[in-house]
Amino acid sequence: MKQLKKLIYACALVILVQAGACKKYLDREPTDILLDDQVWSDPKLALSVLANLYSRLQPIGGLETGKLSPTDLDEAMWSGGLGANNARNTRVNYPYTDKQLWSYDLIRDVNLFLEKLEASSAMDAAEKKHLLAEARFIRAYVYFLHVRSMGGVPLILKTFQYNGPADVDAMKTPRTTEAGIYDFISSELDAIKEELPLTAGSKTRANKWTALALKSQAMLYAASIAKYNNLMADPIRTPGGEVGIPADRAEGYYEQSLAASREIIDGKQFSLYNENPDKVQNFYDLFTKKANNREVIWAFDYTLDGKYHDYTVENIPRSLRENASGAAGVTPSLNLVEAFDYLNGSTGELKIRTPNGADYIYYDRLEDLFAGKDYRMSGSVIVPGSTFRGKRVDIQAGVMEWNAATGQYITRTSADLGSLFTDGGTLVAADGPLPNAANVTNTGFYMRKYVDSRIGSGQSGQGSDVWWIRYRLGGILLNAAEAAFELNRPAEALPYINLVRERAGFGPNSLQSLTTTVIRKEFQVELAFEEQRYWDLKRWRIAHDVFNGNRQSPNTMVNALWPYRVVRPSDPAKHNKYVFVKRVAPRFTQPRLFRLGNYYSIIPQNALNANPLLVKNPFH
Repeated sequence: MKQLKKLIYACALVILVQAGACKKYLDREPTDILLDDQVWSDPKLALSVLANLYSRLQPIGGLETGKLSPTDLDEAMWSGGLGANNARNTRVNYPYTDKQLWSYDLIRDVNLFLEKLEASSAMDAAEKKHLLAEARFIRAYVYFLHVRSMGGVPLILKTFQYNGPADVDAMKTPRTTEAGIYDFISSELDAIKEELPLTAGSKTRANKWTALALKSQAMLYAASIAKYNNLMADPIRTPGGEVGIPADRAEGYYEQSLAASREIIDGKQFSLYNENPDKVQNFYDLFTKKANNREVIWAFDYTLDGKYHDYTVENIPRSLRENASGAAGVTPSLNLVEAFDYLNGSTGELKIRTPNGADYIYYDRLEDLFAGKDYRMSGSVIVPGSTFRGKRVDIQAGVMEWNAATGQYITRTSADLGSLFTDGGTLVAADGPLPNAANVTNTGFYMRKYVDSRIGSGQSGQGSDVWWIRYRLGGILLNAAEAAFELNRPAEALPYINLVRERAGFGPNSLQSLTTTVIRKEFQVELAFEEQRYWDLKRWRIAHDVFNGNRQSPNTMVNALWPYRVVRPSDPAKHNKYVFVKRVAPRFTQPRLFRLGNYYSIIPQNALNANPLLVKNPFH
């Protein structure tokens, strides 16, 4: 209570200062009566408190607190400093604390906001209705974040006041079932969606469409768990249903997800971003251009006026770095690059050897290897030979020098970036890769999605105001496609997928049929680096198969692609051409192992100690 009063006082003070009334106000001591009278009767002051609640919804795996999230998967690895973060490249097991969430301080503050505002009779009814609905949306979203990490959690919809030891037992609440939390989210969103603004004016505050987007996602998650958890040989569940959803609930949840997705699609408030005829640049711009961006439904925005993130500083290519300790923090994997298919319909495996494997394929330019790939790849990943911030990003690991006596190549390398070979040409490029160095790519690729292309980014070396997109129409179309397909309506699902693919460079109606594998591949490539794949693999109940701890499995190791310049003057057809080598990224030493106990995060021990009614999650 004291913390919230301080927060309310601070928010109120900021607004009053801006209004030019600070002197008189600062002469007075704040009291509870003043706070209630001032805040809960004034929409601007109440909104300032609500804004604080929004600000506490920091991106879980996005641009700020979770910027290493892609390194938990096969999407990327850590190529930054050699300190503590490098442990993500060497750990054997996912810890049970991964994605743990128990934010009941935030839930309590939302409940208190609702109670205070509901009790106020001084505020205009329409303003009050909108603010109450927004707070209920925030609460529903927070419970979704909890249920996808923890399973069922205690469903607390009111504040508790501690007046003495007798109140302690009343505060102890058991976990609601996993299905019960999803049902609460569904009913809550249904109740408020028409009380929220009906037009998509703000991209950062809740409206009808953000409520529908959350429902589209949450109900798809619930449906997937109800179906695929029960298809496991030994389903993960608890006797009381705190974990696990009955299989007969799957169809109903898929129907709810599809209905919410349809309402967004048919509402015509949003459209796929198609502002640039260059399809690579267009896909990149989707994440960095805020003006006239009709694809974005809800985003966590940043401004350079004191609120910005260091994602660009941390992940920009080495040769473009803005300070001495930044660059190449998260570098994409070959695993992901090869997930992007070719526009002619062939699979995305990069062709680096002749069909019989006897020799390399020789390329005139580094970028030629990637010609004809899904445009989303180069919109998401900086590949060798790409241009970024007006500069060519040359990635070269060394030289392949031909030895005529042995009839073999000798690999020549250096520990120095930008080094030259004896022929005067590049030995190791300024952007690496290097096998064991900080802040230079280890995989042969750099991040592009969400990295700010503006030179200086407004606060060079400090931060960028590129937003973090939570919901966009591309994701909703994929939700609709999956839900329709799972409901055995492939004719409805197919156009949704084809719309997304057409923007990526594939022709209209590029797919004539769908499979589960095709749909899941689209989720992987369309939503790469958007805090999606980890949760998708979990809800489909395949994470333990994908990351099975076997070094020989295709996705347990992070793979790299290292380019080399050929030095072979005796053969002009090959001299000064480029060849490529696929390898495990040198700094990535241990195969990923996702255990059955990782499908739900462990409940914090202090919560278990305080509340004996809490049931532990399976395998913990």
